[in-house]
Amino acid sequence: MAFKAETKYKAERAILVGLVYKEQTEEKLTEYLDELAFLAETAGAFTVKRFVQKMPHPETATFIGSGKLEEIRLFVEEHDIDLVIFDDDLTGRQVNNLETVLKRKILDRSNLILDIFANRARTAQAKAQVELAQLQYLLPRLKGLWSHLERQKGGIGMRGPGEKEIETDRRIVKNQISLLKKQLDKIDLQSQTQRNTRGELIRVSLVGYTNVGKSTLMTVLSKSEVFAENKLFATLDTTTRKVVFGAMPFLLSDTVGFIRKLPHHLVESFKSTLDEVREADLLLHVIDIAHPQFEDQIRTVNETLESLGVQEKPIIMVFNKMDLYEKNFFDELLPESEKQHILQDLKSSWMSKASSRAVFISAAKKDNLHQLREMMYDTIKGLYLERYPYRATLY
Repeated sequence: MAFKAETKYKAERAILVGLVYKEQTEEKLTEYLDELAFLAETAGAFTVKRFVQKMPHPETATFIGSGKLEEIRLFVEEHDIDLVIFDDDLTGRQVNNLETVLKRKILDRSNLILDIFANRARTAQAKAQVELAQLQYLLPRLKGLWSHLERQKGGIGMRGPGEKEIETDRRIVKNQISLLKKQLDKIDLQSQTQRNTRGELIRVSLVGYTNVGKSTLMTVLSKSEVFAENKLFATLDTTTRKVVFGAMPFLLSDTVGFIRKLPHHLVESFKSTLDEVREADLLLHVIDIAHPQFEDQIRTVNETLESLGVQEKPIIMVFNKMDLYEKNFFDELLPESEKQHILQDLKSSWMSKASSRAVFISAAKKDNLHQLREMMYDTIKGLYLERYPYRATLY
């Protein structure tokens, strides 16, 4: 599977489609579609309109009802739409049926995320991980995507070349999946060897939702240039730097961001990248406190950490982008004393709610980083004392 190089091109015009049903309220869908629009922008598309339908459950054949499908068909023809993006996963049959009616490219959320990952992958490991996830996503959808070959059940010519073509494709995909898994196993072994040669150093990993400022914080703490961009999934490959606070060294790693409805194929494929999180001694959970849904993002990250079995590790909650929080939520005419009172209430509330320690900073403005460094220093020194007592006395 080829990987596209990031080049400048005219943004594709897209519409977003979502369903309100039993498990997904209208309020939740609005949040998801906001995020989907950001994903589309990251992928290089411009969102023209959103379509929402209330149904008890998705339609088996086309995901949405026939009336809404006709409304979308008329809109895409009238407004020269290139791309129709659905917020939930579609089956191969649904994609085929929708493309037949709309005559436009159809993507679902997982496919869109995979496309972004394919564009962002730079190392051999990241490219192999993304390709594996893409093929695992494709495999169960092959039959549906080949449904244009079917004529009628039991009819003449129904099971001939078409059926053989499906089986051939399925075999090719399975063989490629097997080869990629072997390739990644070798890379995993090399990565494990590299981690083992790092010596007796405490490991700290930055974790958090995508686009919360982990890479910016990594740059500030490690005093080295790390790629950061105001787009989702700017970082795919784990970056590790040796950092020294005072005389105390430790390893600091930046990892791929988490997201709601993250395709499980990606979690599985990025196992070796997430091993940095599993093997960390301390986690810095970075949070964008200026984001309207930051509490939902915290829950998503905590659920992901739990699925990785690392929720019991020492964690410092780093509430980032305090400068944007003040800019977004404080009136310019608000007295300074009132502003400080609100901020103190906010901090006290989260410090009492958080099961771990919490600190409030702005990585971009370098505000309050001294408190984060002190917290990290005390924690890391305690870990050295527990694990390598003969070394801790040096710090």
